[in-house]
Amino acid sequence: MDKGSQKFYITTPIYYVNARPHVGHAYTTLVCDAIARRKRMLGFDTYFLTGTDEHGQKIERSAVAAGMTPKQFADEVSGLFRSLFEKMNISNDDFIRTTESRHKAGAQELFRRLQANGHIYKGKYTGQYCVFDELYVDAAGPGAPCPECGRPTETVSEENYYFKLSAFADQLLAHYQQNPGFIRPETRRNEVIAFVKSGLRDLSISRSTFKWGIPVPGDPKHVMYVWLDALINYCSAIGLGSKDEAEQKKFEHYWPADVHMIGKEIIRFHCVYWPAFLMAAGLPLPRSVVAHGWLLFEENKMSKSRGNIVRAETVIDVMGNDALRYFLLREVVFGHDGSFSFDALVQRYNSDLANDLGNLSSRTLTMINRYFNGSVPYPSPTVARKATDDVIKEHALKVIQEFGELFDDFQFSRALETAWSLVGDVNKYLVDEEPWIVAEKEGEENKARLATILYTAAEALRIVTALAHPMLPESTAKIWNQLGLGEISKFNLAELKWAQLPLGGKLGKVEPVFPRADKTSIERMQQMEQERAAQAASTATSSAATAPAQAGQPATQAAHGPTDAAPPAKAAPPVQAAAVADGKISIDDFMKVELRVGMVKVAEKVKGADKLLRLEVDIGTEVRQLVAGIALAYKPEDLIGRKVVIVANLQPRKLRGLESNGMIVAASVGEDGKPVLAGFLEDVPIGAKLK
Repeated sequence: MDKGSQKFYITTPIYYVNARPHVGHAYTTLVCDAIARRKRMLGFDTYFLTGTDEHGQKIERSAVAAGMTPKQFADEVSGLFRSLFEKMNISNDDFIRTTESRHKAGAQELFRRLQANGHIYKGKYTGQYCVFDELYVDAAGPGAPCPECGRPTETVSEENYYFKLSAFADQLLAHYQQNPGFIRPETRRNEVIAFVKSGLRDLSISRSTFKWGIPVPGDPKHVMYVWLDALINYCSAIGLGSKDEAEQKKFEHYWPADVHMIGKEIIRFHCVYWPAFLMAAGLPLPRSVVAHGWLLFEENKMSKSRGNIVRAETVIDVMGNDALRYFLLREVVFGHDGSFSFDALVQRYNSDLANDLGNLSSRTLTMINRYFNGSVPYPSPTVARKATDDVIKEHALKVIQEFGELFDDFQFSRALETAWSLVGDVNKYLVDEEPWIVAEKEGEENKARLATILYTAAEALRIVTALAHPMLPESTAKIWNQLGLGEISKFNLAELKWAQLPLGGKLGKVEPVFPRADKTSIERMQQMEQERAAQAASTATSSAATAPAQAGQPATQAAHGPTDAAPPAKAAPPVQAAAVADGKISIDDFMKVELRVGMVKVAEKVKGADKLLRLEVDIGTEVRQLVAGIALAYKPEDLIGRKVVIVANLQPRKLRGLESNGMIVAASVGEDGKPVLAGFLEDVPIGAKLK
């Protein structure tokens, strides 16, 4: 630990291991990575934590469905997260797992403190419980839907330990008022304040109906509530509960956290429960909790049930790490929901990276190589100078100031926009000043003018490269080396100013940094996603076939924490695991099927296929093309205007060269299996969801 510099401790949420990682997890992690890298370059003693959340009933049940023990299941999926972050070149200082002994020690230590301070009592709960959200649902009847996720609840009756959350409402509200930056953005702060003002109930913090968790100290038949367990990772990772003196000093040094970075859907746990636990334990509160929005794909949150998962590995394999980082940080306005698509990714990459920064780097350094033998030219302080030279200098100094202010305010998109405004101005400066024309002219004055132009462009390039390094670590390191400046991560960003490019310094080997992406890049990413999805589905099906059936343990696979992602390798969809036992599926599995009411707008026969019709079906939010095998039962003209039921969340498939984006629902009647379309007696609006 460097106690001579100011410390900075930043955390991601720990990711729940019920499913494999996708680009939504990558977004949260790379945002923290960019912040941590910038803090290190500014001289802060920085500690960056990420990890996985591995306990709870969902993990226990998902493991059963996969034919694995909970520990095997957690090991496998946690390994996927660790591998992804290594592939992404994430600079985390630690990776915590809640199944580690150091975390168990920290969790039990905090529980004991709550107990010793009189904030825990024993009680009994009888009522509804949502396994998906690990949440008791008060005032709900048997089978009632969970208010958080809408899934059916289960009736439970068990003895629990309770935390006196209701006693902390006034303290929490006072803290929010006295520390307006504690919750960001403002919309989330208002949301939390409204929740606390509506009244807090005491919180059950143990479970006794399953065993996959951390035992309650002194009462091992209880395990700790998964959210109490999970939140403590921020302290256990840096030494809380450790008997080692060095670890204890580490906790004293780094705690409290400066930034907890989270997804907006877990704001309540981090801004109500977590600070209340810390207050009750007599520990300092984190300085800020910062919530970002969801990453949407085709305007829907990424979810395995929708089949719209995008894996970060796919983008990295085709486009590279920095292409993904730049797109997410530039395209998504932090704090709001953002939209992801392969088309937008490639367009932004070509426009901002290949055309703008890549072009500026390539032509500036190539001309220095050509006209000055690869040595940084000496700009003339007086001869043949123009006002345009000083305009670039003043713009660069302004960008240094504004970029830092915007970045530190979590306005990453605007910070990059500001830096790229300088890139654009320097590219225009080169076009206007035409150094390639100046180089053809004789005389010392022209040589001095050429040197000034190229030094100005190279110095502006250096400044943009230094500012962008935390966001684009791999490509900026290459440009920095081409500028002949060595290891960029060792540069002191706090001292960034104009005219620091060493005069006469030798450039490194000049090579293109951002090769232009063509349309095949999109096709390759789409194909790669389809292949990976098929591989995951195949592995899951194989696992389901061998999963042991266990009576009384219906399988569920759902998200806890920031995201709902695709199933991990060997993790069977619950419907398949259950079918091994008795052919029945759970209500959770049924609810994964999205049935919607649609109206047929177009119907026509498919050429060369007697049984197929091509339909265009309006489902309210869009018009879908479907290919259905109903041509022998229905004339196309009879279907126009008819309301039908379609399965809306199937992955598209091609039939006779036509993409079918969904499936129409029909009964099979008689020996010949004649299709009869599902319909309605009452008037049902287009787009209505069947439940």
